[in-house]
Amino acid sequence: MTWADFWALIATLDGEATQESCQRLAEELSRRSVPDIIGFAERHAEALYRLDQEKFGTLPVADLTARDGSPFPQSSDVFLYTRCAVVAAGQTVWESVFFDVDKFAPYTSAEYDGEWLLYVPDKAYELATGKEWDRSTRYCFESYSNRDGWPHLRG
Repeated sequence: MTWADFWALIATLDGEATQESCQRLAEELSRRSVPDIIGFAERHAEALYRLDQEKFGTLPVADLTARDGSPFPQSSDVFLYTRCAVVAAGQTVWESVFFDVDKFAPYTSAEYDGEWLLYVPDKAYELATGKEWDRSTRYCFESYSNRDGWPHLRG
């Protein structure tokens, strides 16, 4: 799947990874070939992996503070869901954050939780084949897996 095809599919979310929009996307994707579903999963994982960088992951959650008023850090799960929200916002937003970290910051807010996007490839595959997805992608999208994005974590 080309990046253009991937972003065209992402555009069907209308900027947000809600349960409803992700269900629609999974249904749309399930009408395509299994190689296209796999290709979507690969592009999705790579898009998330590329966002897995310290400059984004160390931003505080936008709408939370600790009891003492200090910034509230993102957990690894929140950081993953935030990266999903940035992808769901579309190609223009996704590309812009690499040049301006301040454009990533609003997506750390709980209102932008993009968790549902994680399940789209699995759901599409299951709808298309009647079988569970049992495959990993080339890129690991789990938080802190991009060693180039987190140079101090290299071991």
